[in-house]
Parts: sequence; structure tokens; C-alpha cells
Amino acid sequence: MNLEEWWPWYDKIVSSLNFSRSEDQRATDILSELLQGRFIEPSEIRTLIHSEPVLVLGAGPSLERDIHSIKGAGLLDKFIIITADGATTALLEVANKVPQLIVTDLDGRFQDLLSANQKGSFMVVHGHGDNIPKLQEYVPKLTRVLGTTQVRPKERVYNFGGFTDGDRAVFLAAEMGAKIIALAGMDLGKIIGKYSKAYVRSPEKKFLKLKFCKELLEWLALRIDVGLYNLTWQGEKIKGFKDLTPKNIAQFL
Repeated sequence: MNLEEWWPWYDKIVSSLNFSRSEDQRATDILSELLQGRFIEPSEIRTLIHSEPVLVLGAGPSLERDIHSIKGAGLLDKFIIITADGATTALLEVANKVPQLIVTDLDGRFQDLLSANQKGSFMVVHGHGDNIPKLQEYVPKLTRVLGTTQVRPKERVYNFGGFTDGDRAVFLAAEMGAKIIALAGMDLGKIIGKYSKAYVRSPEKKFLKLKFCKELLEWLALRIDVGLYNLTWQGEKIKGFKDLTPKNIAQFL
């Protein structure tokens, strides 16, 4: 990610959601320290993803149906799977499967995140001003962690672009050289999925975050030469991502 291209997005996000730049940076500093002895290098993620088809699972209301459909088409094992936070729980419950990567700011059910990590999932943990207590409580329990931030990177903590867990997973897959990127459970509409954050204090702020997610995905689609597909059963159209059924995507794998 060219950070000079990212800063205008970050400025817009901070202004719209009233985030604290200083707290975002403090979270980055804390995460950098917490990751000593438990971090992985981006090269390990690149080795896993490069030239492979990637499936990013969001925590939207279509998620359960999408997982069933993809599993029914015999395709779950054809992808490198990246779950966005709470989507990890759905993958465990619906398909009894752990993802290769989990992108999370630790809002999801931590016992499921920890269980997947212990079974081999790499963790991509994001630090921001609102999750410092969770970083301090949970990161020491994890292994094989790559740190991310939305401000200036620091040792062991990187900025690949993106804002929500879902779009950051896509930015990461693109940065690491995925062959194609497919989405599922990425409705990005006005209904909050049951695998999303357990308690949403402000639905209006949640919808604004999803709006940014959609805008960022559409912006990314204009910048990269990668096959982009959306397998989500329903929800918002995402420009630059071709809508397909699980059966129809098999030809691109």
C-alpha cells in the first residue's frame, strides 16, 4: 500500500466517525510491544497466499447460506480462506473448518478465535483506539500474529490499507499476490449479521463503517489487476466485483 494514497481515506474516516488519531497511534505502539515473541513476518502470509485463490468471509447475514452453498459445491478446500473476525465462528459451526487466516480487531467471540489459532490459523490483529484493552488482554494468548494498523506502521505492525475487518482482509489478499479474490457473507447492507459484533452500540455508526467498506473495496478494484468475484447471496452490489454463484466460480480456480 502506498500510504500517500491511504491517508486521504484515513482523514475521511477519522472525520466521519470522530476517531482519535493519537489513540490509534497509541494502540499501534502497544500492539508492537505485545507482539514481541509471537509475531510472524508478512513473507509467511505471502508464501501462503501468492498465486492462490482466496475466499474472504465477512460476517453479514448471508454468511451461513453462503458457506453451505460453497461447501455444497465442493469448493471450500479449493480456496485459501480468510475470515473477518466473527465469520470465524460461522465457519467453525457450519463447516467444522478453521480458516488459514483470521483478520480481526478482536470484537468476535474470542474463544473461537483462540481455538482456530491453536489449530493453525494465522492471526492478523488490528490495533485502533477503541480496542486497546482487548489487545492487552487477548494478544498475549495468541501465536503466529501479524499486526496491522490504520496509522503509521511500527515494528511488527503494518499498514496494508483498509478499514473494517472485511475490506482489510481483501486489501491484505491483494497485497500478498492472490490469484483471485472471492467474497462471501459481505452483504454490506442495513441488516447486521448474527456473526457480526455481539453488541452494536450505534447501528448508525456500524452502517457508516459498512459504507466505507464498500467504497474502499470499489476503490481497490480500480487499482489492481486481479479477478474479483462476489458469491454473497444477497446484499449490496460492489462495483468491480463480478457476481457469481459458487458453482460458476469453479472455472476460475
